[in-house]
Amino acid sequence: MEIVRQDRARTNHHNDAVSTLPLYRSAPSLEVRLEDFELFAMDRLRVLKGISDGLSRGKKPEEMEKLVKDLWKANMGHQDATEVVNKDIISHFVLRLVYCRTEDLRKWFLSMETALFRHRFGRERSDAQRALMAEFDLPCKPVSSAEFENLKEKLSQVARSIIGQQTPTADSIYYKVPFEEVPELVAGRRVFIHKGYAYVAMNQVVSLVVTQFRSNLSKALILTNRKWTSTIREQEKDRLTPIVEALCTSYLGPDYSRPKEFGEISINDLDQLAESSFPLCMRHLFVKLREDHHLKHGGRMQLGLFLKGVGLKLEDALAFWKAEFSQKVGAERFDKEYAYSIRHNYGREGKRTDYTPYSCQKIISSTPGVGDHHGCPYRHFSEENLRAAIGRMGVGSCAIEDVMDKVRNRHYQLACTLTFEAVHGSSCDAGINHPNQYFNDSQKILQAKNNAGA
Repeated sequence: MEIVRQDRARTNHHNDAVSTLPLYRSAPSLEVRLEDFELFAMDRLRVLKGISDGLSRGKKPEEMEKLVKDLWKANMGHQDATEVVNKDIISHFVLRLVYCRTEDLRKWFLSMETALFRHRFGRERSDAQRALMAEFDLPCKPVSSAEFENLKEKLSQVARSIIGQQTPTADSIYYKVPFEEVPELVAGRRVFIHKGYAYVAMNQVVSLVVTQFRSNLSKALILTNRKWTSTIREQEKDRLTPIVEALCTSYLGPDYSRPKEFGEISINDLDQLAESSFPLCMRHLFVKLREDHHLKHGGRMQLGLFLKGVGLKLEDALAFWKAEFSQKVGAERFDKEYAYSIRHNYGREGKRTDYTPYSCQKIISSTPGVGDHHGCPYRHFSEENLRAAIGRMGVGSCAIEDVMDKVRNRHYQLACTLTFEAVHGSSCDAGINHPNQYFNDSQKILQAKNNAGA
């Protein structure tokens, strides 16, 4: 608990300013229940993934401010201030373990945590911000009154050139910083530079603080990875390791193991529904099944659980798969080798587990081999094949370019979201996070259109 107290109380030399924004310098010496270990991390992950989606959708700064505030309140808020701080710190360090393990994971976590810190720092009072700056031991010096008067005209010229920047007055607080410490301000010509120093207004200090935060966290992730690979992973292989290795692909949304809104569907509906409401991943599997009368295990699992989630009953599922597979392998072989796994997915064999349809994250992280058709087309298709597949869904050329731009930047779920919006002529602000969500949202839109035209 000592570490938590140190991380909470920050004072500068002149006041008793206290910030609730931790710097995450060392892991807290707190006992954490295993279920809280996972739940806290998942709540923070909802915040980070919400930020990632907002940034990739190009939301404006003011929209991002509101988004981060709402995400934090919804997922990390608590009536007890101490509990909020504890959850904040614990969840950060759990996710640090989760995302330290590969370069891609580190890069994503570093960007999202930095964005979160930027927004939280911006909401702190100015005295608390100065306290945080003092704790960072930043390479900056307050500009004296005499120096400010000498440079006031130059500082005013820069301020006037920046939209929203207030013209400096005698009460304005400025810091001078080695110019290489604030590259984004220098690149944007938002600071006055004199004799190797950038003169940074108090409301621009966030750039300096965030750069330092990012640098510290980047180094810490490398160290965490070394500890994870050398000792922690093996020591905790039966307890924490399975949780840590699963968290980065965790699905955080509703359960689609049972159809809720649209009830059951019949075999006769499948071709029409595949055309109108299946996401590209499931549409591709469905078409390949119809063409080849066979799918490998990964494809059968991905499509089979999706169909279960949209309302295909076990009896109809057995009839559907048998009708296709028997054309390739014969009815007898189907009954011997394939029917069991279908009943198993519906919880009628083995452990009687009610298996859940795959989320986007699980599908994206899969690694299909030669002859496989499962996985995420936005990630696994060639550009030529993806363009053709999206075009067959009725997406226009301009929208295809937008989709391909997201694919190139590895925003695969957003690419699917843009496809959904182009196909349905309707926005999807929540983003597509699950194939069964795609199906449900599609059906809602189509039914509303049918009712309006009735």
